[in-house]
Amino acid sequence: MKIKFNTVLNILLVLAVGLLIGKHFYMKPRFINGETTPDFTASTLGGQPLQLSSLKGQYVLLDFWGSWCGPCRAESPGMVQLYAKYGQAGFKDAEGFQIVSIGVEENEARWRRAIEQDGLNWPYQVLDLASSLRFFDSEIATRFGVKQVPTKYLLNPKGQIIAVNPSLKELDQMLGEKVVQE
Repeated sequence: MKIKFNTVLNILLVLAVGLLIGKHFYMKPRFINGETTPDFTASTLGGQPLQLSSLKGQYVLLDFWGSWCGPCRAESPGMVQLYAKYGQAGFKDAEGFQIVSIGVEENEARWRRAIEQDGLNWPYQVLDLASSLRFFDSEIATRFGVKQVPTKYLLNPKGQIIAVNPSLKELDQMLGEKVVQE
């Protein structure tokens, strides 16, 4: 039985497209706009306990990142600028703005060094130790269905997601619309 080259090519094309679509859905963040995120408790870089629900009343950016992630590190200057602009700002409908950076890591020393090198100066730096970055098996990343970094969720003051993986420009625009103009 002779199989035509075009038939084999079509089968390979269908398989490739299927794999790409499957990967897309596998890598998609678990939550969507309007959903409430699960609560978690963790220790910050300074050893202070943090419970996510304690930040209700504020806009909160959950930023899953890694010291080993080039795109994450490239975003660091923009994240620092975002926090400088909105960390002390007054909002129409919120008490403030916080960033909770969740470092999905295998190496605590490398995580600490990246925070210092990149000047990530907000108080909520959380280490989420993973045994395998390939599978993102750390506790918080698993709870949020994170399978790649960077992954971001912007929460409103009620703790509901209002943006999934927004760009820094989109974050600036969204938060800027909520700031009290003096």
